[in-house]
Amino acid sequence: MSDIYQVSSTFLAQIEAELRAMQLWQVERPSEQALASKQPFCLDTLRFEQWLQFIFVERMMWLIDQRQALPEQFGLAPMCEESFVARGIDGRRLSVLLKRLDEALSAG
Repeated sequence: MSDIYQVSSTFLAQIEAELRAMQLWQVERPSEQALASKQPFCLDTLRFEQWLQFIFVERMMWLIDQRQALPEQFGLAPMCEESFVARGIDGRRLSVLLKRLDEALSAG
């Protein structure tokens, strides 16, 4: 596994661990209809943590497994902060992980 794939995989595992620690990791998958939303972050059908788990993390893991090009920048930390602050949830650690993953991918 090349370095950026390994680094990304490690960050994704940490993101999963943080979502679990926050008790936001979900066992049951949302409906296919909810996952097929055309809105950014599936805002009309999913909470941010659901989008993160079932769209972002799954897609990133697929890209890593297939050795496909990874995004160079995605800027999810502000969305994370906004989503959780509005709901009274402390998402700072998760936001930091997302920012660090973004920085690692930007650096190549």
